[in-house]
Amino acid sequence: MDLRDAVTKLSDAHGVSGYEHNISIILKDIFTEFCSDINVDKLGNFYAIKRGEDRKIENNIKIMLAAHMDEIGFMVSNIEDNGLVSFSTIGGFDPRTLLFQDVIIHSKNEILGVVVPKDFNNKSDNADKAKTIEDLAVDIGHDKENAKKLVEIGDTITIKRASLALRENIVSGKALDDRAGIAVMLECAKELMNFKHESDVYFVGTVQEEVGIRGATVSTYNINPDIGIAIDVGFGHTSELPEESTLKMGKGPGITLGANIHPKLREKIVEIAQEYNIPFQYELDPGPTGTDARAIQITRCGIPTLLISLPLKYMHTSVETINLVDIKNAGKLLARFISYITKDNLEELLCY
Repeated sequence: MDLRDAVTKLSDAHGVSGYEHNISIILKDIFTEFCSDINVDKLGNFYAIKRGEDRKIENNIKIMLAAHMDEIGFMVSNIEDNGLVSFSTIGGFDPRTLLFQDVIIHSKNEILGVVVPKDFNNKSDNADKAKTIEDLAVDIGHDKENAKKLVEIGDTITIKRASLALRENIVSGKALDDRAGIAVMLECAKELMNFKHESDVYFVGTVQEEVGIRGATVSTYNINPDIGIAIDVGFGHTSELPEESTLKMGKGPGITLGANIHPKLREKIVEIAQEYNIPFQYELDPGPTGTDARAIQITRCGIPTLLISLPLKYMHTSVETINLVDIKNAGKLLARFISYITKDNLEELLCY
């Protein structure tokens, strides 16, 4: 599948934290061409394995790549007397961006609605103040009696938005945090078809990252990899943010430095990027990264971990914006890194 088509398909699909099964179906479709042993665990994590040259599976190096499938969204919390549907958040959605957005309530059927302020006709002095989630509701065009026949407490809600190509390599849409990371894994799998690699590579679509990095904890314990690499997004540079705390779009993926990251693995992947002229940036994150990398690092007796971050503008909105060139370069870098790892050099790389 073409990269743009894959990103579009992933962005447009719906799957909030804990309800990622639709995304697993898409991943099975796009990874089957490159991987074997595709399966889903009891928590919903997706696994696709690309075996190394040495088919003695029990002795192979295991490298785990992880990107989370879930997206932020909402859950129905109440149906008001006037038929409006109140909701709670799943993950951290910026309420400033929600007013008058089209949404889908995922009930027995998909119910369309629009997000409105509960006090839309209120012309008091407070009318112009910023709205909180508690101030908002979904209008589905029904009174309470009929709304209760269509919608149930606990139904999930996602933004109804199709991704948009702004120009040749720039794509905007919802859920690119972290479906763009899934696309990096796909690009890596494609690139690895051109290389010999000793390692078994586990491509993992993790669940419930946005509500507590739960899927990465379970999947890392399951695989027990020699090396774990999380792929997520970082804050793309916009005019109001300082350059030193952001990543520039189109300048390559961010390689994270910090306590969450194994220093010798980070040195090696930087060396490989420089050797093959693959553009990259540094991302500084001194403490816990808040990504799947944190869960990977502290699973079992500790997993040597890297974090690759894609520059993403307008994070946690429905118009997240990414550069496809950064996705391609991240995939190339990871494929080169994976092909470098052998039984002969692994121990030296992992020693402090």
